[in-house]
Amino acid sequence: MSSLRNAIPRRAHKERAQPEARKKFGILEKHKDYVLRAKAFHQKEEALRKLKEKAEFRNPDEFYFKMINTKTINGVHRPPSEANKYTQEELMLMKTRDMGYILQKIQSEKKKIERLTSVLHALDNQPLNKRVFYAEDREEAKDIRSKSLERSNSPVFRNMPNRIKKRSACSYAEVESRKQRVQQLEKLYSDMALQKELQKSGRKHKLREEELVSPTSRPVYKWRTERKR
Repeated sequence: MSSLRNAIPRRAHKERAQPEARKKFGILEKHKDYVLRAKAFHQKEEALRKLKEKAEFRNPDEFYFKMINTKTINGVHRPPSEANKYTQEELMLMKTRDMGYILQKIQSEKKKIERLTSVLHALDNQPLNKRVFYAEDREEAKDIRSKSLERSNSPVFRNMPNRIKKRSACSYAEVESRKQRVQQLEKLYSDMALQKELQKSGRKHKLREEELVSPTSRPVYKWRTERKR
């Protein structure tokens, strides 16, 4: 019976619009608009209640150092500036640690490249494994050489499955991408080493293009020689 009642089309009841005499007050608020407004109001009311309860149960002897370190500007707490938070020695130590991390990543990438190249069966279309044959005369040497060429040009090498070809191509692409990453890390390491040296004491100046012995796009600095006691 209920399914039959639902099958009968019913009239869609629509909410009325704003009367013509009240057009100046804007669009008439619908029930869904009231629900959203009521939810937002009750959320704010609950947040204020929790803050009021937290203020009532606050310990009057509570203290932490941000009470005296922060400043209130236009009613907003502003933390102190951290421009000179670290000394020059601490900055040098952090720079050294960063350089050590970059150097560790370079060594890790190089080891991964060596591992990948050792797994691959061929580099530049040449087999990695080699055999040494000893011949007693030239005729035997020519015979051994012809047999090795026939073995390398056999259909086994030419008719390689596509799955193995795709896998080897992906491995070669990964090797190339890791080599590029090593180059980027080495450039970053050299830049960080230069910045670390520039932070040290001593008079120095940047060389101009006409002063360079070998032109380069990277900046070159020269330190003034100082007598060591």
